[in-house]
Amino acid sequence: MSIAIMCSGGDSPGMNPAIKHFVDYVLSKNLEPYLIYDGLEGLIDDNIRLASYADVAGIMHQGGTKIRSSRSKRFFDIEFRKKAFENLKKRDIAKIIVLGGDGSFRAMNQFYSDFGVSFVGIPSTIDNDIFGTDYCLGVDTALNKIREAIDAIRDTSSSFRRACVVETMGRDCGYLALVSAITSGAEICLIPEVCFDLKSITKRLKNEVQNGRTYIVCVVSEGTKMTQKMVDILENEIGMETRATILGHVQRGGNPTVFDRLMAVEFVTKGVDKLLSGCEGLVIVYKNSKFEFVTIDYVNSDKYSISQDLLLVADRLYK
Repeated sequence: MSIAIMCSGGDSPGMNPAIKHFVDYVLSKNLEPYLIYDGLEGLIDDNIRLASYADVAGIMHQGGTKIRSSRSKRFFDIEFRKKAFENLKKRDIAKIIVLGGDGSFRAMNQFYSDFGVSFVGIPSTIDNDIFGTDYCLGVDTALNKIREAIDAIRDTSSSFRRACVVETMGRDCGYLALVSAITSGAEICLIPEVCFDLKSITKRLKNEVQNGRTYIVCVVSEGTKMTQKMVDILENEIGMETRATILGHVQRGGNPTVFDRLMAVEFVTKGVDKLLSGCEGLVIVYKNSKFEFVTIDYVNSDKYSISQDLLLVADRLYK
């Protein structure tokens, strides 16, 4: 029997540990592991290779993904999906582990409906915005990258009595910004999920500066589009020299943390076992500190929301 693994959509730290363990684990079961390079595009273009231990040696500590990833418009066309199926069929591959997000899972679900290729999806995105799971592969590394950046920026801000505005990724999900603001001791956090009161924030900060605050850390989620606005407020209304830092794709790279490596191994182990047991199209999620398998329909049935407990912890940061 042959089983393949692929990455689809944005890359995230933890993908390489998942790929390495996939090959090692499948070989230990005397099965054939295949690597699909370049995601859905590689599936269409037949960029599929039988893997050996040598192909994944020394990648456990590496960020990104050795087999690369892509987004594919061609996969929406049934003719290209048929071509992808033929590429799998000639290698007797009928089961795939997919590292990606909900869009990738929807694409694979359509592929399963068309041709019966079973898959298990592993939620892999630093945005941590997939409904039904508390954790997505790569988010822990991204949070640690942001922590390192904010700690460094705070050092220089405090030295010059400056304010700093740090913009995090996350699309329309403020998870990265919120957790980073809480754990870095920020004074302000703006995320799409809450209504923030700029007048109240300005009044609070003026009072804090009058009472001895000498620098300010503001964390802004990219989905709010408020980075420049906060720079203007801090400089013109608070009267503090301000620097903005947009972290960008640095958050998606770097050595995966121990937690992301361990979760990658657990995700893949359970995913491969589920495929071998004869499952159809499912996603493995991590909910309430437990692994569960859910359907694609469930993952797509609602929008991810940050826990109310976490929002309450940070309540003072956006008021």
